[in-house]
Amino acid sequence: MDNVAILIPMFNESKTIAKVIDDFYAILPENSNIYVYDNNSTDDSYGIVKKNGKAILRREFLQGKGNVVRRMFREIDAKIYVMVDADDTYNANDVNKLIEPIINYGADMVIGDRLSNSYFTENKRKFHSFGNVLMKNLINFFFNANVSDIMTGYRAFNRSFAKTYPCLSKGFEIETEMTIHAIDKNLNIKNVIIDYKDRPLDTPSKLNTISDGIKVILTFIKYFALYKPFIFFNIIALFLFILSTILLVPILIEYQSTHLVPRFPTLIVSGFLYIATLQCFFTGLTLELINKSNRQEFENKLISIKE
Repeated sequence: MDNVAILIPMFNESKTIAKVIDDFYAILPENSNIYVYDNNSTDDSYGIVKKNGKAILRREFLQGKGNVVRRMFREIDAKIYVMVDADDTYNANDVNKLIEPIINYGADMVIGDRLSNSYFTENKRKFHSFGNVLMKNLINFFFNANVSDIMTGYRAFNRSFAKTYPCLSKGFEIETEMTIHAIDKNLNIKNVIIDYKDRPLDTPSKLNTISDGIKVILTFIKYFALYKPFIFFNIIALFLFILSTILLVPILIEYQSTHLVPRFPTLIVSGFLYIATLQCFFTGLTLELINKSNRQEFENKLISIKE
């Protein structure tokens, strides 16, 4: 078992991957390894890592960062896991800052916080900055959390997290998913301020501002419904209740005056909306009880994992 496993997902990073490996290899703790998982690169990334020889090179053929992380956590056995992007935007010297809260403070996940340091001056894609802040504020508000950087690619995990994390995401939404999972399961999350530098100019980002921004918002909605079903479905129930009441009130007022109901279709629609309101309420209640049971099962699973 490794003391520390450096995990590097890789997709077309031939310009930077060798430097990232060399930087981490220079400060690698004793009895530790660097693992690079190639995710169907079409450039020479795989050959560069193989020639470098300082990292354990493996492949994940299912496309997407989430699929790579799932494979890494499943296959690698370590006391501490450090995940970092292969694009040379993070400083290898910050690795000890990420590991320290796990060793000394029992942290389950340590988040490398870019947003409190150099991210906004280094990052040239302003809509990406806006998306990062928006997602951070949404999750902190709706999940009653205090996470400094939701979508950072530089994180550390203890063994319990890695071996119990149910990875459902296939793509880059993986960071958002693991953050919400940790919040929901009441795990010990620590924020550590790290250095950040923008990607080299000749290595364009693989993220599309508009399409990936929409994916991020949809991801938040999906996980909000999954992890906070009672609140999610009651927001829908409240909307339906207000809409049905707006339709019903004029009919009641007219009935009081004339004792006639001239708009039966509107009355029927209002009735169905009230029924849908009740269905949403009880759906949220049922799913919340299931979630509570799942949390209990998760706690039992945590106990069974040996550090």
